[in-house]
Amino acid sequence: MRLVRSSRLDSLLAKYQSADFTYSELGATRDALPSGYHHMRLRRPVGRGDAEFRRAVDIVVGWDMHRGCGISAVATGPATEGRTVVMAIGRPFGLLVPCRVVYASDEPRRGGFGYGTLPDHPEIGEESFIVSMDADDEVWLEITAFSRAGSPLMKLAGPIARMLQRLALHA
Repeated sequence: MRLVRSSRLDSLLAKYQSADFTYSELGATRDALPSGYHHMRLRRPVGRGDAEFRRAVDIVVGWDMHRGCGISAVATGPATEGRTVVMAIGRPFGLLVPCRVVYASDEPRRGGFGYGTLPDHPEIGEESFIVSMDADDEVWLEITAFSRAGSPLMKLAGPIARMLQRLALHA
């Protein structure tokens, strides 16, 4: 796991470790998505077999997938239930994105996590990143999210913000 180190993000990590979630539908990306939010789902193949499955899970839970999208991330370890992560998008860390892992999955054919928004996140909601291997040993990445604007800037950005989120999902 390689996380970008930043003294600013490190100091913010301590602040958000005790913060409350900004929404009440914790864990809803596992089941039916709640009404009152924008919903997004993406499922794409990433490989085949046990080795590819384990590699993909390690990338997801080690925050490397986020880093690969140009997001700086500071966490005290891999994505496990209760783990807080502070991310920043843009340079020099223009948009702060604090989250906490709501649930994690570490099963023989399914791994990943879902995290939810904390105060100061530009949105309110939850997003999950799940790697699964089907009966044919095809490995899939599934991203599920529900969100709505959480800051005045995001409310103004509206459709543009959702378009940027979709672009990040397909990166």
